[in-house]
Amino acid sequence: MNSLIDSASIFRYHRDMIVLHGSQDSKALGWLDKKSQSVRFEALSTVADLRGCSMLDAGCGYGDLFGYLDQNFTDISYWGMEQIPELLEEAELRYGHNPRVTFLPGNFMYSKLPICGYTIACGSLSYHSADPDFVFKAIARLYENCKLGLGFNLLRSIPVNELIVAYNPQVILSYCRTLSAKCIMLDDYVEDDFTVFMYH
Repeated sequence: MNSLIDSASIFRYHRDMIVLHGSQDSKALGWLDKKSQSVRFEALSTVADLRGCSMLDAGCGYGDLFGYLDQNFTDISYWGMEQIPELLEEAELRYGHNPRVTFLPGNFMYSKLPICGYTIACGSLSYHSADPDFVFKAIARLYENCKLGLGFNLLRSIPVNELIVAYNPQVILSYCRTLSAKCIMLDDYVEDDFTVFMYH
């Protein structure tokens, strides 16, 4: 599980990025640019036909996944969970007025999660943890909590970095197949990223 030290590092990183780039810029969330963010949203949105579905965005940042999905699917009920207050505050400003949106403060590894049809984790499983099994525990927890399916992305290559971790896609996929009989991996949309879908 994420330790207090891990969480403090994540908080400090994003607060530094907000100071550097401002709260309106996707770079404050660690994305290279808006396109880098949207191409990952596009890949994750193929998890299913999400019209009329409920979904949890685990580690939602500014909630921009809702903004993307709302342009492509009707009547999504969206829950976004975020542990960093500054990010959650901006998410509320952007999307909190929408009656189909609920934002929750909390760490998705510890907090009570809403039961939704689908759970999405976009970038939020890529942080370094003192627990070498963090990513596997996170995948299991998020998968067990959703009713229909989980979609998440991870990096497969990165520059040397103390905050972000890359993973072998086949190792991750093999683990996911111990939990779900139906797993799909996408690895052709950007060079350094891959997405996995797990279905109940």
